[in-house]
Amino acid sequence: MSKLLDDAIGELSRLPGIGRRTALRLAMHMLRMEQEDVARMTAAISRFRNEIKYCKHCNNLSDTDICDICSDPSRDKSVVCVVEQVGDVLSIENTRQYNGLYHVLGGVISPMQGIAPSDLKIDLLLDNIASGGIREVILAISTTVEGETTLFYLTRRLERFPDLKVTTIARGIGFGDEIEYADELTIAHALHNRMPVNRQ
Repeated sequence: MSKLLDDAIGELSRLPGIGRRTALRLAMHMLRMEQEDVARMTAAISRFRNEIKYCKHCNNLSDTDICDICSDPSRDKSVVCVVEQVGDVLSIENTRQYNGLYHVLGGVISPMQGIAPSDLKIDLLLDNIASGGIREVILAISTTVEGETTLFYLTRRLERFPDLKVTTIARGIGFGDEIEYADELTIAHALHNRMPVNRQ
């Protein structure tokens, strides 16, 4: 095998979710692309890596010091949705059901992986709340063990703001899921977060 091809496969397979077989397909696809297209792609990746910033207000990715969401005057600045990663912001935005601000923690507390509360952007969140104007914090954290640990930790830290409304996203049985195949924690959350039935 060509060393150039092997090197390309090796680098591509370092990406999450990309095995050597997929890396080979990607490398061969790039080989069939026009050189200008490959140059434009690699330039965009290099520019992204070197020029991307983190919003000073919410820790979201941005081209400038303040992201588009935080600088949008039409957003409800009294509500902040706390998420783990930037990808979570994109997922929530795609629903078009939320018009508040976000706060990206940058992960979850995970002693096994050496991630402590101090490694996350929790103090930035607390500073934003302390500066005033925020009425509600929505904790949109995953239901993993690490997510639940982070949720508990955040809830305790937010106790210093007695007038702040703290909520979590609903957890439980997903639409189209069968109870038979759900785990005990999911069923427990579903029972705890039960809703009244509309009888009209």
